[in-house]
Amino acid sequence: MRWSGRISLTPRILAVNVFALALLAGGFFYLDSYRTRIVDARLEQSARELKLLAIGLENAPADRHDALIAAYSRQTGDRVRRYAAGGGLIADSFTMDAPRYRLRLPSEEEWQRHVARFLDKAVDRIVSADRPPDFIEPTVDRAEAWPELLLARKTGQPQAMNRYAPDRTFMISAATQVRDGTALLATENARDITRIVRAERLRLGMVLAVAALASVLLSLFLARTIVRPLQRLARAAVRVRLGRAREVTVPRLPERRDEIGMLARALSDMSHALRQRIDATDAFAADVSHELKNPIASLRSALDALDRVGADRPDLRDQLMEIAQDDVRRLDRLVTDIAEASRVDAELSRTRFEPIDLGLLIERMVIAREARGVPRGIRLAFARPRKDVAVVLGEEGRLIRVLDNLIDNAVSFSPDDGLVQIIATVADHEVLVSVEDEGPGVPPSEREHIFRRFHSVRPEGEAFGKHSGLGLAIARSIIEGHQGKIGIGDREDAQSGARFILRLPMAVERDPGIVSE
Repeated sequence: MRWSGRISLTPRILAVNVFALALLAGGFFYLDSYRTRIVDARLEQSARELKLLAIGLENAPADRHDALIAAYSRQTGDRVRRYAAGGGLIADSFTMDAPRYRLRLPSEEEWQRHVARFLDKAVDRIVSADRPPDFIEPTVDRAEAWPELLLARKTGQPQAMNRYAPDRTFMISAATQVRDGTALLATENARDITRIVRAERLRLGMVLAVAALASVLLSLFLARTIVRPLQRLARAAVRVRLGRAREVTVPRLPERRDEIGMLARALSDMSHALRQRIDATDAFAADVSHELKNPIASLRSALDALDRVGADRPDLRDQLMEIAQDDVRRLDRLVTDIAEASRVDAELSRTRFEPIDLGLLIERMVIAREARGVPRGIRLAFARPRKDVAVVLGEEGRLIRVLDNLIDNAVSFSPDDGLVQIIATVADHEVLVSVEDEGPGVPPSEREHIFRRFHSVRPEGEAFGKHSGLGLAIARSIIEGHQGKIGIGDREDAQSGARFILRLPMAVERDPGIVSE
């Protein structure tokens, strides 16, 4: 695997398909065994037929022997020779009748035959085929010149051998003893075996050629449909990494419905989200710089004026000192909220969520807040759902921060003796939490702006600088980190006031008493 990972996909795809073709090329090994079976069958047939001729000679009158040998030769195409007990040649079918075959010399054949023999040799070498001995006519034609005849006399059984003719066609020879002490030898130039094997090899070669062409074309097509889109995505990813262009378009490949299309769209969405995150970070840094400058400038002015005020003006010095202390507290609050806003996303990505019953959590928060006392006679009302119904997966501390922020916001905007209603319900596999107040409400044009960082709309009469303007922005980041949504709308009873709505995915219960994602 380590070795293959260093090679490009295109040659790897080609290699895999060519390897499959190599397995198909193993058919040449089958051709060798096929040829061997044909030769073995022909050897057995030749020995059996020659034995029948010997039996015929044993039962025929002597004056009919030559006629039987000639007829046998015409029917089988063999050259039949008969040797006396002393080994001398006493009959030859080629002298009795026209020769049934003629050995061809390679020098007498056309170039196509040379190519065919070259391919025969190449395939035999590849498959490591056994090479039979060459067929050579003896200078003195006696029985002792034929090994199969000697073996037949020794064993008393018909014997057969396979040899190569000069043109690499098969020479099938069979030998057997006759009861009168003579011996028979039949030789046949089995050119048909070579033709059959070559025809099968040609068909197999054509199949391999077509398969190879189709495999290469399909491999190139597959490489084109896989490698090129990946190269485009890789180049776009490099441009995004280098960051030399403000807008880098990662191809989404909308026409692709496969895994590469999914990867392209995921990378495009990722780069878009990264660009948004970078833009948000830049904007956040600019907003932080702007928000910190105001209290710092006020603090510097107060300290500079404090240096110029004489000891005879203690009231003015106290006033300037109070302004400086307010600015310091404001800076501390800003720095704390900025730090919270900057790390909330990262912390949520590492936090392990646990099942939380929001109904029980809100009930505890309301009881604790009422125990501390709610200012200006404002009342808190909570419509609690049944136990273990409004269960979500989340981080309890962060959700408490969001709910505290919304309740504080509702209390601060409510009139004296007003009512803040908190409702938790379940609908469409979501837990809905709404916080309603009886304040002036939020105009539709401002409902999205109030979730922006450092955007603050406060009640009339509240001192400037008491809030950083990050509370609702942090709340949205926390809720979105829980795969939820937060929004604002009008009260359902059409009365004056604002209604914040949280939507969080409901935890799925797998086993009784166990709530999990």
